[in-house]
Amino acid sequence: MNEKFLNKIVTGDALKLLNDIEDGSIDLVLTDPPYFLDKLDNEWNQQKVSLRLKSQLVVKSLPAGMKFDREQGKRFYEWYSLVSSQLFRVLKPGGFFFSFSSPRLYHRMASAVDDAGFEVRDMFLWLYTQNQMKAMGLAHFIDKLRVSSAEKDVLKEELRGWKTPQVKSCFEPIVMAQKPTDGTYLSNIQKHHVGLVNTNIRIGDGMFPSNVSITEPIHKVLDRAFLLPKPSQEERGVDNIHETVKPLVLCQYIIALTAFAKDAVVLDPFVGSGTTALAADRLGKQFIGLDINKSYVEIARRRLKKKEIVSSFASFIPITRQPQLLA
Repeated sequence: MNEKFLNKIVTGDALKLLNDIEDGSIDLVLTDPPYFLDKLDNEWNQQKVSLRLKSQLVVKSLPAGMKFDREQGKRFYEWYSLVSSQLFRVLKPGGFFFSFSSPRLYHRMASAVDDAGFEVRDMFLWLYTQNQMKAMGLAHFIDKLRVSSAEKDVLKEELRGWKTPQVKSCFEPIVMAQKPTDGTYLSNIQKHHVGLVNTNIRIGDGMFPSNVSITEPIHKVLDRAFLLPKPSQEERGVDNIHETVKPLVLCQYIIALTAFAKDAVVLDPFVGSGTTALAADRLGKQFIGLDINKSYVEIARRRLKKKEIVSSFASFIPITRQPQLLA
């Protein structure tokens, strides 16, 4: 099954490569797609952003170097509808689809996933405190006004601290969707070995799994309820140039929650530097990773070879036996 892809990181356009993956052969999709959102702080520069996006080989139909534009969300919806339809086809009945999102585009992403036929079951929230303010001041626009220097200084003082409408973003929403089951949940798990959530998983201080998680200590109340083990220093890798590397333990948490079968296949069509594939591998699952960026693919392959990268996530699974495939 899927021998061309199984336990491999493959370079190419996901929409093309997904055509070669068999119908109903994937247990779980976990991915962090490109959001096509450029930074909007005072360092924003159209030429620099355009060059950066070209080097990342993102979808060409979405213009690079773009600031806020309502059409951007519409284009993202159209593109992700195509992606979601393909993922719907390759997933087993009852299979889960988790997709990280930008808060500003979550509604577009969720709608695309929903309209492709998935049932949107929940929204997971990854909460963190470390991030940069995205708001942009207007001083450089004021400097271009055809008024006196004195008038410019007055206007700058009046607008000191007032910036474009972006505050510091400290969470990422994650769509949790499911392909409709084949009959009841019981018959689906017996036939397809997928479709349920593992409540043996624990988070925080031995707490029941939740749709909120943190990977850094914040406060004793939040830590007790939502903390996953802190990411290790070595798991990212010194040569990892990917801009949005997700914590290994967060991906392991999601996979352990929803991948029932011992030989479950976890697909990431935008695998980036390989965290999803690495998480699946460390949990003893199979994986398929796709990415259009050759540099990221090489990083992902190198990370997978470093077997010393481990996680303390196993301690969050009190029942460690593998499930028996149901007859």
